[in-house]
Amino acid sequence: MQADLTMGNLASAITLHSDESALIEELRAGSEEAFAWLIARYHQPIYSLLARTVYDRADAADLTQEVFVKVFRGIGSFHGESSLRTWIYRIALREASNQRRWWMRHKQQEVPIEQEMMEGDSGASVQLKDMLVDSRESPFEMAVHAENRARVEAALSQVPEPFRTTLILRDIEGFVYEEVAEMQGVNLGTVKSRLVRGRACLKAWLVGSGQAGFSPSHTGFEMPMGEEAG
Repeated sequence: MQADLTMGNLASAITLHSDESALIEELRAGSEEAFAWLIARYHQPIYSLLARTVYDRADAADLTQEVFVKVFRGIGSFHGESSLRTWIYRIALREASNQRRWWMRHKQQEVPIEQEMMEGDSGASVQLKDMLVDSRESPFEMAVHAENRARVEAALSQVPEPFRTTLILRDIEGFVYEEVAEMQGVNLGTVKSRLVRGRACLKAWLVGSGQAGFSPSHTGFEMPMGEEAG
């Protein structure tokens, strides 16, 4: 039975790799159908990632378009060192990092970045996966979940980089540790460290003690990709 399962997993992996290789070849050949499929598959996830990782969410749509322009221009130099999805996300993270740097230089004085944090009624711990569930049971329950999601999104925006991006990639996007490490250009230990600190910061903001409970501020702390605080 175990051997059958192993062979089944191997067959699935070979099929997936074969399908991706075929898609990459079509993209390199300039297939409009292949690019249309790629955009349909990744547009919403990339937009969601960018909307959560840049200071001004209004920039996310333009950045998403720029990501796919760079995918189109760069597909010829993509040789499959990582999965296609990982490569696209790395481009998106680089665009987000560039946008944050530009924002800090040019827009910080124009647009306020401090957001009001809605404090909860209790100090109970809140799990991210529970807060992001889209319940469709009743109007009342939907309203409660919407309020909770708004609180989580507001708290998430206060988590400093690079902890916020790590939190988004692992806990929201669902990437495994190895993929997050590859996207951010760091080792597994750094990913796990960032995740622990990011979750602690998010929890602190959700229970209303973020400013006192975590020293790096949202407005003045940003580490380059691939670096970690000592």
